[in-house]
Amino acid sequence: MTATPILESRLLNRSFGAVVAAKDINIAIHAGEVVGVIGSNGAGKTTFINMVTGYLPPSSGEILFNGTSILGKAPRQITRMGMSRSFQVAQLFPGLTVLDNMLVALAVAESARPSFLRSLRTDERIAKAEAALAEFGVLAFRDQPVTAVPQGTRKLVDIAMALIASPSMLLLDEPTSGVAIEEKFPLMDSVMAVVRRHGVTVLFVEHDMEIVSRYVSRILAFYAGEVIADGPPARVLNDPKVRELVVGHGPRRKAS
Repeated sequence: MTATPILESRLLNRSFGAVVAAKDINIAIHAGEVVGVIGSNGAGKTTFINMVTGYLPPSSGEILFNGTSILGKAPRQITRMGMSRSFQVAQLFPGLTVLDNMLVALAVAESARPSFLRSLRTDERIAKAEAALAEFGVLAFRDQPVTAVPQGTRKLVDIAMALIASPSMLLLDEPTSGVAIEEKFPLMDSVMAVVRRHGVTVLFVEHDMEIVSRYVSRILAFYAGEVIADGPPARVLNDPKVRELVVGHGPRRKAS
């Protein structure tokens, strides 16, 4: 690929005292890719996500979004440049309905500063929020408090809130974490259908190798703050080092 990467890190480092959480991370992600990030707990996955979304400053290195440095920018500034994020634990307003959560996210995307929630309830905003919920198949939960809906639905609402800003790139931190087994694939089917329809580039952290192998075109494997493998799922998941240090199965032996 010769086009400017949508997201690029150059010699990215982060330390917490004597603990190295990220070491010389050089990654280039291009528009339209769906990239999975794997690694055991403490491997540096979330540290990397936090750095590129502005929640954690790197100790050194460079981060470029569409060719522009985003070092020093606040998370909201980065969001308005076109990079949105959802979290491992859905970041919802527990006292509000599903629709009102969407309206708040839409106001933030529009840089609106409402003094009261009712000021968000314009016909145009409600229609846009309902359309987003319908895309994810959760419009039926429109008027329910978010605390009353299933975990998988809360995850979808959280991702819908991230996408309502019309980003060019979406970062997901363990989108199926805490979701019932029978909900995982339907949830990811919904998410991937929406992002493909909108042409959004996706980078997501995930522990479930079935989810990763089914939905991504490329995997970044982290271990001890370094990227130890980068490539198509079949190659990375069968890499002896990845199998030993990340997946946990050890090298695959040849038949004798």
